[in-house]
Amino acid sequence: MQIVITGIGFRSAFGDLASTWQGLLEGRSAINLVQPFADLPPLPLALIDRQPQHVIDLTRTVVAEAVQDAGLSLPLVDCGVTIGSSRGCQSQWEKLTSNQSIESDLLANWLDTLPHSPAIATARQIGSRSALLAPMAACATGIWSLAQAVSLIHSGACERAIAGAVETPITPLTMTGFHQMGALATTGCYPFDLQREGLVLGEAGAVFIIETAALARSRGAKIYGEILGFGLTNDAYHMCAMDLDGTAGYQAIDRCLQRSQLIPRDIDYIHTHGTGTLLNDRRESQLIQQLFPHGVAISSTKGATGHTLGASGAVGIALCLQAIATQTVPPCVGLKHHEFDLDLVKIPRLTSLKHLLCLSFGFGGQNAAIALKQWQ
Repeated sequence: MQIVITGIGFRSAFGDLASTWQGLLEGRSAINLVQPFADLPPLPLALIDRQPQHVIDLTRTVVAEAVQDAGLSLPLVDCGVTIGSSRGCQSQWEKLTSNQSIESDLLANWLDTLPHSPAIATARQIGSRSALLAPMAACATGIWSLAQAVSLIHSGACERAIAGAVETPITPLTMTGFHQMGALATTGCYPFDLQREGLVLGEAGAVFIIETAALARSRGAKIYGEILGFGLTNDAYHMCAMDLDGTAGYQAIDRCLQRSQLIPRDIDYIHTHGTGTLLNDRRESQLIQQLFPHGVAISSTKGATGHTLGASGAVGIALCLQAIATQTVPPCVGLKHHEFDLDLVKIPRLTSLKHLLCLSFGFGGQNAAIALKQWQ
């Protein structure tokens, strides 16, 4: 059974998908030094607007856009829902537990702030009565979400699903937590660079309409690409640190290739996780060198969009689909002097792109890989 993507809803600090893609090709970054909270110092962040977004508002925006882009009409009663978020409505919980005055409606509707709220809100928005999942797998959430949607379709639970992830992580607790871990950058995000100093938090949402190729053909839908397969593993090593041995990460990529009936030489481009932290970039580089010794074009887009945590894999998938549509590899924005012996793309590269790989590696050792194919 062939599974294809027929609709995209997208927002990043650049704006919609077209604006984000254009910003990438121009080598620009949406990261700015801002101070959203008076009691915390200014930090480089990738905000969609001047103030942090509400996760449900952002979810509704990208869901509506995906449905419209796919040429569908509501209600979508038989459409499965897999919408994930690693932080969910954390900002609302921080307000509830702070010493600040609590808005009465927030307290009265606290059940709407549970981790599955974006998925529930999506089901209500599109009128779905089908299967609903709300994956949470740290920074691997976006790819996990699409993988679970594909599994729902293969199982016969539905022929179509809306899948993706939404993240609004600019909160005092998130910022302070990453700062305490020594993971936050102070000037910007520079993936794979010798002078990289850490990650930069960013907001984003990316959701997709995925369906069987037969269903898409029957309604004459445009098709962005085909989902070939995925690989999902975990390190079982530490609550937040990754296993530098890399065995489980290797297995995630290897299983993805096997399920997709591909070999490493088939891959034309890898959208890496590339957070700009010392350990992640080193471990990911070692995995790529081990699995793709012949060399393959790679880049990270987090130097432009910031690290959108649970949404980052979904953001990567959307940008991979843009790469397929334009036959262009996006550059690794922020990279000046790379540390690793890899084919890191510094400027947009026009080339033939048929098979692409998108990777995510989340805190706690969550490893995810998904393979996409140009639709013919």
